[in-house]
Amino acid sequence: MSPDTTDTNAVELATELTIAWLGNPNTRTSADEVPSFLGKMHDTVSALLTAGSQPAPTAETSTEYVPAVSARKSLASKDHIISLIDGKPYKTLRRHLATNGLTPVEYRERYGLKPDYPMVAENYSESRRAMAKKIGLGRKPGTKVENQGANRRRKATEAQAAE
Repeated sequence: MSPDTTDTNAVELATELTIAWLGNPNTRTSADEVPSFLGKMHDTVSALLTAGSQPAPTAETSTEYVPAVSARKSLASKDHIISLIDGKPYKTLRRHLATNGLTPVEYRERYGLKPDYPMVAENYSESRRAMAKKIGLGRKPGTKVENQGANRRRKATEAQAAE
């Protein structure tokens, strides 16, 4: 882009932004303030246009994330895992991480955790496992799930028949 076109674009953009700002019914300004606002807007827009035409520095800025609690403390309770992001307890971290725009792998990398760091509290995992086994998940095809209620009734009828 040539400097003349950049300047023209800056004037046009500054004018359009000023008109939009003045068109807002919540804007309360006097006629004396409009030229100074237009001048500030032109300076800002032209600065942004010149900064946009120059290539951005490619140096990555690595942000050092400080955990809210230590990794050891986050796993101290079997009932919940304490998030290293905000220090709050969760039964499972998956949804919490998704709201913060992270995957479990990115979370582990960010805080330097081992690949086997759990994302679910131990007791919650055990209760889910027990429920899944109770309804027959994880069994091999062809094996039947013994219904505990049916077993109790059958044993009760066998006991009555034996008497």
